[in-house]
Amino acid sequence: MADCLFCSIIAGEIPSKKVYEDEWVYAFEDISPVAPHHVLLIPKEHIASVNEITAENSAAVAKIYEAAGKIAQQLGIAQEGYRIVTNCGEKAGQTVFHLHFHLIAGRDLQWPPG
Repeated sequence: MADCLFCSIIAGEIPSKKVYEDEWVYAFEDISPVAPHHVLLIPKEHIASVNEITAENSAAVAKIYEAAGKIAQQLGIAQEGYRIVTNCGEKAGQTVFHLHFHLIAGRDLQWPPG
């Protein structure tokens, strides 16, 4: 999608600090990290939010979670623990309308979150 920030990152039009990439997923460091490890995982297919996941595109979500485990191993945080978060809609904090998951780790995370 032409006006999507994350689609532009995937296309290489906007620089990012890539952490992981495969056929389905692109993952990169968040530019405003909330923890020592803060990675965004996005499907390469443009899906605006959780509300647009369908039977035809839901495999992208499984691939995101497969990639998250690989990234956690790569970063050395798999055993200590990490959080995966996605926001759906403006009131939930979604600011970029391309489905994305935050992988956050490297500090004690509280529950419930803000």
